[in-house]
Order: sequence, then structure tokens, then C-alpha cells
Amino acid sequence: AIREAKNAGYRNSVYIRELESELERAEVVPPQRIPGDVITMNSRVVLTDLENGEEMDLTLVFPNAGAPGEGKISVLAPIGTAMIGYRVNDVFDWDTPDGKRSLRVDRVLYQPEADGRYE
Repeated sequence: AIREAKNAGYRNSVYIRELESELERAEVVPPQRIPGDVITMNSRVVLTDLENGEEMDLTLVFPNAGAPGEGKISVLAPIGTAMIGYRVNDVFDWDTPDGKRSLRVDRVLYQPEADGRYE
């Protein structure tokens, strides 16, 4: 996905560099060993903004796989890059134009690996 995004005009994107940094820190495990409460690609999750209590129902997708209005968030969007790899009850920061926001992972409603899909 990163190679495709670089070729599609995201080449100098700070979000690609942030995603690459996240992937460098990641622990690589076979998909069958990923716990069901971890956010992976194509996971549908409920996050809570700790500042205002707002809940967000989001699906983490590859670039161009859906519109944000449909609840789909690209892994190259700041919140998408921030959320990948976190698990239920984790709190992480999300950089917004208005400053940092803290989000808590409340539920993983769907995770492909937990459903036996290892694509």
C-alpha cells in the first residue's frame, strides 16, 4: 500500500513517513496469532474521544477504499496511521489541526484475522 501511495502522489506525504515509522516499530507475527482486540487493516472499531466523550465507529482501510463519510478511514489519514496496532482499552494521541486529541479504543467490532481472513 505504501509503494502504491508513493506512486499515486503521496510521495512526500508526512503521513507516509509516519506510517513507515509505525511499521518499523511493529512486531511482526503470523496473522493467526494476532489477538482479536488489536486494530488491523479492515478492522471496524469504536473509539472514544477522551476530551468530549464522542464515540466514533470507524473502519481502517487502504487508501481509496472508501469515503470518510462512510465511516472508512484510510491508513494514510492521520487518525488511521495513529490507530493501527492499538488494542481495546489502549489510549493513543491523534494530531488534528486543532491540536492533539486522546482517543481510547473501546471495542473491535470486526477484525479480519479473528474472522479467519488472512489476506
